[in-house]
Amino acid sequence: DVSSPKHGKVDPDNTPHVGGNMWAGGTGGRDTAGLGGKGGPYRLDAGHRVYQVSQAEKDAVPEEVKRAAREMGEKAFKRRLKEIQMSEYDASTYERFSGAVRRQVQSLRIILDNLQ
Repeated sequence: DVSSPKHGKVDPDNTPHVGGNMWAGGTGGRDTAGLGGKGGPYRLDAGHRVYQVSQAEKDAVPEEVKRAAREMGEKAFKRRLKEIQMSEYDASTYERFSGAVRRQVQSLRIILDNLQ
């Protein structure tokens, strides 16, 4: 069961973590920032293979936990914008322009990676 969202512990060795309720950047777990899990405050990619919990499990997360996770994610987003000296307007403008060329940038990255 989910209890309350949190960032989670950071593994100094960046070992892949699947499931559980402890590690930031893990996959398929609960309550912590990561990918493929349920009840976490925001997505956090540590570069590992993603294990996905079922949609039914995600839908079963209590509304108060979903609300707390959204609030925590919003606070983290605003804190990050402040760190990089960007306003919410700047972020939305950046996302609008970035989204328009996202596929082309990804294609260019693949081409450059292959050239290297």
